[in-house]
Amino acid sequence: MTTVAFIPVRGGSKSIPGKNIRPLAGKPLVHWVVEAALGCGAIDRVYVATDSDAIRAATLQITDPRLAVVGRSPETATDTASTESALLEFAEAHPEADRVVLIQATSPLLTAADLDRAFAELAASGATSALSVVRQHRFLWVRGADGLARPKNYDPVTRPRRQDWDGELIENGAFYITRRAALLASRCRLSGPTLAVEMDPETFVELDEPSDWLVVASLLARRGGFDLRAAARDVKLLVSDVDGVLTDQGMYYGATGEVMKKFSTRDGQGFARARAAGLEIAIMTGEDTEIVARRAAKLGVTRLFQGAKDKVALLEGLLAELGLGWHQLAYIGDDDNDLGALSRAGLPACPADAEPAARRLARFVCERPGGRGCVRELIDAILDARG
Repeated sequence: MTTVAFIPVRGGSKSIPGKNIRPLAGKPLVHWVVEAALGCGAIDRVYVATDSDAIRAATLQITDPRLAVVGRSPETATDTASTESALLEFAEAHPEADRVVLIQATSPLLTAADLDRAFAELAASGATSALSVVRQHRFLWVRGADGLARPKNYDPVTRPRRQDWDGELIENGAFYITRRAALLASRCRLSGPTLAVEMDPETFVELDEPSDWLVVASLLARRGGFDLRAAARDVKLLVSDVDGVLTDQGMYYGATGEVMKKFSTRDGQGFARARAAGLEIAIMTGEDTEIVARRAAKLGVTRLFQGAKDKVALLEGLLAELGLGWHQLAYIGDDDNDLGALSRAGLPACPADAEPAARRLARFVCERPGGRGCVRELIDAILDARG
């Protein structure tokens, strides 16, 4: 039986422009599900269907003979077109497929292990279709025509305890498995006896708003399996925040009221090591002070971005200038204005005393705090990992 994965990816996302190829934890969003599908032992070939040249190019950064990018008709790539329309168009054009796995590009928490388990459970069950779900213990209510609310899945008089209630199975939209013949006959992604395959509750997340991006990036960062050696090999550009990273966040005043900052000489030596190893270096800060300009000059750092209110936009421009991708960026930051950069960088890092939100996104958390050599620690780790 030939099994193919079908991943429909439109170019016209409205809520988050360019969402499907926007960098998430160092790689374009669509790469996460493509890699999961390619890693599944039951899937013979993976197809990404898109109307966008940019998505096509980003997808083909993954070099695997089992991966192909195909087009979509204009009718199936509009805002109002259903996923079924794209799925049926694909199935009609690919008679070689016995079984089709529809995978949503906006499910980066999907893993090859999830798909392997789904196919194993499907084979054991005798079902012809399967879908991914999460179990949630939530009491549902509906509003009637009279405007009053009524319970949908429980009786408030005998409100069950969590441990006494199985909860509800809710689609998380990660994947749907069906037979091609059944799909064409029913015109639906699911038909016949259907199996629900449970995934982790954390996978029930929508990527509709920029804030959702930070949530998913945090979840990916908390997962095991980060390969520092592989990430370090990719790094070509190192960018550091200033306050709380190169400094200890303290504000010091001289006898005449002048403002001073405390820097670590260890970081200076670290920059020298990085430069000798061929890394591009930049400093980026939301402040605009002569102190930082002097420190950058002392360090020999010519790419200094002060008054940086939109660090992501500045980094995009810098990466484009250098001909690099987000996966080739190591970024170290400690606070809220660093979260966008940390969620995209291939090697996101933070000092030991960074704010919790930054720590959740970092894949490398330094043992040293800001202003005490944390940048040197990161640079040493990168260079040591590269061998």
